[in-house]
Amino acid sequence: MTKKESKIALGGGCHWCTEAVFQSLLGVIKVEQGYVASIGDNSSFSEAVIVYFNSDEISVKTLIEIHLHTHKSTSNHSMRHKYRSAVYTFSEVQKLEVEQIIATFQKLSENKLITQVFPFQNFKASRAEITNYYYNNPKKPFCESFINPKLKLLLDQFSSAVNPEKLKHLK
Repeated sequence: MTKKESKIALGGGCHWCTEAVFQSLLGVIKVEQGYVASIGDNSSFSEAVIVYFNSDEISVKTLIEIHLHTHKSTSNHSMRHKYRSAVYTFSEVQKLEVEQIIATFQKLSENKLITQVFPFQNFKASRAEITNYYYNNPKKPFCESFINPKLKLLLDQFSSAVNPEKLKHLK
């Protein structure tokens, strides 16, 4: 099979959490942590990651499903300006695909999904000292309190997508 490298940007919660979740998956090549901006009303920067992945190994649908389950995708809380619940797309084709995937998951959800689809416009990387935050600091209280529960959810609900080497310490 040929290697099909794609990318998608995801925002919803703390980018340390989002980065760790997607770094732990099979088929993910690289995760860039930082701040993403779209256009219009969403042109301000919001915490997010860019996920580079091999589409032969993990699908956009799986990435979106994991994203919806690992942040508060149904909660329109007061910090949404900093933690926009979003999928940022890099093409019109990708935008249409993601909108259809979210619509399908909405039909299966008891609650209204607030995750929106926006065109990717701009990215500012986080400072180097806070990138790869979880895997550099797994014993920090923040990691144990906020990231480990998301990673345990990955193991419980998405085990076939998880890189077992990344999460062997949680088993």
